[in-house]
Amino acid sequence: MDTYSDSLELQWERVCNRMRVEIGDAAYRSWLKPMAIQELAGGTVRLAAPTRFMRDWVIDHYAERLRAVWSEANPLIQKIEVMVQQSRSPVRARPGRAEPAPAPVPVDGAGRGMDGLSAPLDPRFTFERFVVGKPNEFAYAAARRVAQAHEVAFNPLFLYSGVGLGKTHLMHAIAGHIRDHDPARRVIYLSAEKFMYRFIRALREQKAVDFKENFRSVDVLMIDDVQFISGKDSTQEEFFHTFNALVDQGRQIVISADKSPSNLEGMEERLRSRLGCGLVADIHPTTYELRLGILQSKAEQLGVQMPGKVLEFLAHKIAANVRELEGALNRVIAHAQLVGRDITLETTQDVLKDILRANDRRITIEEIQKKVAEHFNVKVADMHSARRARAVARPRQVAMYLSKQLTTRSLPEIGRKFGGRDHTTVMHAVRKVTELCDHDAGFAEDVELLRRMLES
Repeated sequence: MDTYSDSLELQWERVCNRMRVEIGDAAYRSWLKPMAIQELAGGTVRLAAPTRFMRDWVIDHYAERLRAVWSEANPLIQKIEVMVQQSRSPVRARPGRAEPAPAPVPVDGAGRGMDGLSAPLDPRFTFERFVVGKPNEFAYAAARRVAQAHEVAFNPLFLYSGVGLGKTHLMHAIAGHIRDHDPARRVIYLSAEKFMYRFIRALREQKAVDFKENFRSVDVLMIDDVQFISGKDSTQEEFFHTFNALVDQGRQIVISADKSPSNLEGMEERLRSRLGCGLVADIHPTTYELRLGILQSKAEQLGVQMPGKVLEFLAHKIAANVRELEGALNRVIAHAQLVGRDITLETTQDVLKDILRANDRRITIEEIQKKVAEHFNVKVADMHSARRARAVARPRQVAMYLSKQLTTRSLPEIGRKFGGRDHTTVMHAVRKVTELCDHDAGFAEDVELLRRMLES
């Protein structure tokens, strides 16, 4: 951009090209490509975003850099304003095709936007894009209820799962749905880490009263990864009082963590009790069917035709978490587009060699037996013995169940590892443990904990 006599659209195109180099192609496609240039008036460029959340994200992450890049080439540009595009017209519309939102959010040289409290939301994390299956259907239904109803019977809603299984997706979906469909309700969504930092800063700047007023006047408070404040006594104290104040006023609280409230180490007992007094919803590890559904949905969103065998291969091989699964799919698609090769099973294996090698760590039946014996305080020898006492038989069934879930061994092979038992005994163990997990939350949590320890 060596002249500012060019048309506004041409200037915008050049700014975008430079930003694309700086932030990468994926970020550019997600956040800047959907933007539409509107007008230049009095040194202020007005841009339109398809959604409120994309507007907020661009303001918080890119608007200041956009202003700097643009004004570097055209000194007339002093400010960027981002508004929500009202119409459903295609992106990159001509100036004037998008109606400005009633209150566009300005961005000055500091790049500030929103109210400074809530973290930006990812517009991709919606309920519509959340693939539902048996492992996550309960958490999904609870999250949807909180998003749609002003009052629910459970408060707080506590979501927990291992890494990359969808709890943050559901948190964003709740906040996004409320802001889209009931904008009068004030929602604050942020991580527990940010909550702590804001609290510490308020104390340092002697603004503790303002902090309390801000957080205790919201309609919905959403805190992600609450395990972060474990061991942080003063932050826990403030969070506890904020929690109580909001519940007393009938305001909704939504919490996420990597463990259930009862297993949050370093958390005060009174806070653990409070966190568990509403609805606790666990998101279980994905099944093969759910992983396949996620891959099919993601490929459809990206508009890419994927061979069924490739999707089935990925769903079978990458079982750790959804984040890694989607990352692998993105990598395969990007490779095919960049080098101009068809997506095949062979190219997929070649592109993902490092990921597949990491996921191929073999969990052995011996490892499973040892870990289960330690957990239930029985002897490893009991896994092979003929003893039928429940204190021994139940752990043995759990070990058989996990052997079926975590290894590629056949039922007869598993049976032989458990004292030469028949494959029908293993089938019975798998059915029994599955039934117990469905009806006994405490038992299901034990089995899930064992699975995570073995997979870590």
